[in-house]
Amino acid sequence: MTALDPDDHTVEELTEELETIDDEDELGAILEAERAGQDRATAREAVHRRLEEIGADGAGESDGVEEGTETEGEYEETSEAVGEDADGEDRDEDEIDDSATESDDTEDEEAETDAEDDADDGLSHPTRDKKHVRALEDGDYADMWVFCETQGGELLDVSTEMLGKARELMDGFEAEYGDEENVVAFLMGDDCEGLAEECIAYGADVAVYHDDERLERFLHKPYTEIAAHMARGQGTVESTDWRDYDEPRYILFPATNNGRDLSAKVQAELDSGLASDCSDLFIENNEISNPVKTGEPGVKKTVEKVLHMKRPDFSGFEYSTILCLDNPDRDFHPQGCSVIPGSFDPLEPDYDRDGLVVEHDMDLEDDWFRVAITEYDRLEAGIDLTGHDVIVCLGRGIADAPTEGMELGLDLVDAFDDAELGITRGIVTSTYQFEGHVEEYSKEERQIGETGQVVAPDVYIAAGVSGAVQHKVGMDESDTIVAINTDTDARIRDFSDYFIQGDLFEVLPRLTAAVQAGETDLEPEAVADGGDE
Repeated sequence: MTALDPDDHTVEELTEELETIDDEDELGAILEAERAGQDRATAREAVHRRLEEIGADGAGESDGVEEGTETEGEYEETSEAVGEDADGEDRDEDEIDDSATESDDTEDEEAETDAEDDADDGLSHPTRDKKHVRALEDGDYADMWVFCETQGGELLDVSTEMLGKARELMDGFEAEYGDEENVVAFLMGDDCEGLAEECIAYGADVAVYHDDERLERFLHKPYTEIAAHMARGQGTVESTDWRDYDEPRYILFPATNNGRDLSAKVQAELDSGLASDCSDLFIENNEISNPVKTGEPGVKKTVEKVLHMKRPDFSGFEYSTILCLDNPDRDFHPQGCSVIPGSFDPLEPDYDRDGLVVEHDMDLEDDWFRVAITEYDRLEAGIDLTGHDVIVCLGRGIADAPTEGMELGLDLVDAFDDAELGITRGIVTSTYQFEGHVEEYSKEERQIGETGQVVAPDVYIAAGVSGAVQHKVGMDESDTIVAINTDTDARIRDFSDYFIQGDLFEVLPRLTAAVQAGETDLEPEAVADGGDE
């Protein structure tokens, strides 16, 4: 029996112990002990790797499992071994002999080609070329990066909102872990140095920008290449000497049209994952037991500094928390997400705040700018539902008489001094037939929710709204929420301050009359508190 019993160690611990053993016989005994015990594919591979490192005979044997493709209890036979071609048809011996001869003839040529490829494969980073997906392993990660989208020479509101949240998270990070890491804003465009300085005022410690007049408007290829280049720390010494890590620990994008596009492309380029359309973020440790993440079944592992990314799930009524965790032999960094506009409050800008502004250096290929914008029309701004004292929102409850329901909602809006009408996604995607002038109020520009606008009025009146999570994220910061619904089990009751059980076609006219008369208290039998009643 070997002095080292592999059953007493996790794969990670076993790998560390193997580094201290140089005796081929002892390693062989450990391998046999592993086969007789838990027989973990990853553990066997660790022993084989150590045998290769010390130059032992037979070190290349790998129990029929190719490194990086381990599957417990399974292996694939090659078509040559079973005498079948790729289409599953039998191959005769002559064909097999011919292919073997051809393989021998081309062996030297392939070796030369491989040597040339290894000498210069055009890669400057493990995640640079998707033909060679090689994620970092045991990389060094730090800081929270925020992509600050601009439009018309100004930062979008969601950019300052994300900077405020990032500042809050990283201040908490320092308090919890004792590590001081930065909030890094990154942006690109035409003449955007001033906007980079503005990012410092809104909470960033470092702002990295790339200026080029061709970047005035969002373009997929150059924006993706620049963002990935920045994240990897590539460029001149002057533009990168402020950092000493491989890639960001965390990265945030806005869940705008351009932000959703860029986030997916950049995270794919960096060979990591993405949680889209998030409405809340927090950082804490996690204890996990998934064998894919721990390296072996039945083992628990604590992972520190995990970004928890909350988003509505596909049911529409619950939230899911997304985690981006490393595998034992493969890192998933940066941990990234896109953030729904309006989810967080920006900080009050401090223009005296100290910070580092860095101009990024990179040669942009002309081929990235094959699409040129020769002219454009500016669309009307649309309807801005934010900033009003009262929002009246209509949902699928108007289905029995869509036009009448819309008119009743507009009547209530007119009864207030500062109110506006909103609608749910259900109305936008419905086939309701609206007549007359009310049709213009059924457009997507009035949608409230995850893929619409986010509002926080003093009073939010939801009539015929079920309360799906996708809608909730667009209005749950309202001071007072009043729900009108015939269904006492409607989800919106759970987060309403007042729940009125009734038909909106009957309740809305009464509510309008009460507001016009200055009597905002409804009769007791018509009102049920959103609590236990």
